[in-house]
Amino acid sequence: MSVLRFSALPLPHYIRSGYSLAGPGRKHPERCAIGEFDLLVVKTGCMYIGEEDRRYEVAEGHALILRPDLHHYPTESCRELTGSFWLHFQTEGSWTTAEDDEDGVGSADRFAGFSNGRPEGRVPAFSLRLPQFTRLTKPTRMYELLQQLNTFEGLFHLDAVRWKQQLLFQEVLEILADSLADLPPQPPIGAADLAASYLRLHYREDVTARDLGTALNFHPVYIARCMQKQFGCSPTEYLLRYRLEQAKLLLLQTDLSIGRIAAAVGFQQAAYFTACFRKWGGESPREYRRRMFNQQNGKESRMMLRKFSANVQE
Repeated sequence: MSVLRFSALPLPHYIRSGYSLAGPGRKHPERCAIGEFDLLVVKTGCMYIGEEDRRYEVAEGHALILRPDLHHYPTESCRELTGSFWLHFQTEGSWTTAEDDEDGVGSADRFAGFSNGRPEGRVPAFSLRLPQFTRLTKPTRMYELLQQLNTFEGLFHLDAVRWKQQLLFQEVLEILADSLADLPPQPPIGAADLAASYLRLHYREDVTARDLGTALNFHPVYIARCMQKQFGCSPTEYLLRYRLEQAKLLLLQTDLSIGRIAAAVGFQQAAYFTACFRKWGGESPREYRRRMFNQQNGKESRMMLRKFSANVQE
């Protein structure tokens, strides 16, 4: 199965949609690199579409996503009256296909599971996996959502309507993603996610490779290989990075000493904690706490100044 993998944020966004009714002998239009993803959902009948060297028979209750960068064309005419929804969408984030990314994770997703930078106001990206061609798990609900989207098209100039369309579109994406839920995950992804979850739960403890292997019932070498494929790092490095991110939160949210924070996140020695923090962040824990404190005070001062200026003008 061909899978499209999107990096979000930013989320894929809705552009436009409609409904087409084609009688016998009608064909899907031929287009090349239209610059938008084209989701086709067949409600009745069957459509026959090709994309580059692949051919699809999109029957009732099935969905197909045509890529924005490829040539797609009709492979034959409709044999019966065929009703289908179409929806164009795009993303400002990165995306790949299963063919481009055999490990199931793109380079943009390395360390995406960390809260790196979150205290500074940045949200880490996550991935959204959609089947390019699938049988829908909830076809009736999909039809309802697409019909609702179509009824709003005449009011597209209103901000509230565009927001409502985006919310409906996100449920469309959820239904598409659900069709992958029953498929067993690729072994490397399954083992890597299990290892990451275990390390996050036990990061305060002295976790060894043997402990990890025993807990997950996988050989430590296999776990390390899987994590390298998915996260681009070893289990040891993953654990270290996660401990440092938890330390950042404590530096910002508490007045605990550096030594107590080091112990709270699993470091045996405060000096080693400081060395690791400086290596990965370019500054010491004290410097990080001071810089973030000054930034926060600066933001609050600017907000107070703006409020004061607004009151004076009134």
